[in-house]
Amino acid sequence: MKLVVQRVNSAAIHAGGDWVARIGNGALVFVGAARGDTLEDSRYLARKTAQLRIFDDEVGRLNMPIDREEGSFLVVSQFTLYGDCSKGNRPSYMEAADPEEGRVLYDEYIRSLQSLGYEVHTGRFQEHMHVELENDGPITLILESRGRTKT
Repeated sequence: MKLVVQRVNSAAIHAGGDWVARIGNGALVFVGAARGDTLEDSRYLARKTAQLRIFDDEVGRLNMPIDREEGSFLVVSQFTLYGDCSKGNRPSYMEAADPEEGRVLYDEYIRSLQSLGYEVHTGRFQEHMHVELENDGPITLILESRGRTKT
């Protein structure tokens, strides 16, 4: 799995003529699943996301994870994270998980974040969405489950 995590002052999702979700301070997380990813990949990345020290401590250093009381996550599925543009100009999505597999992994990521005590809002899986955000920093990180050291 692959995530793009952005620290935000605010973020919102609009889909199908409706405002689907809106957060204030927190993190906007785009989630892509690849063929062969597992539920453990989802759980690992949820723990990693929750522990990311991308918020300022009392002296202004990036040393704190998201605050469970004051921050929240907005999680959006994004299979295009596995778009391969190495050949030609049209991305290939052969590495992306099929929608059924991707949905299971996306849902497990969300459940795992919630089980850690976080408020989690979501976009709509497999729908065209408009994302509004105000980056804070900007701070943007890419997390991947592949290649990690298993403990």
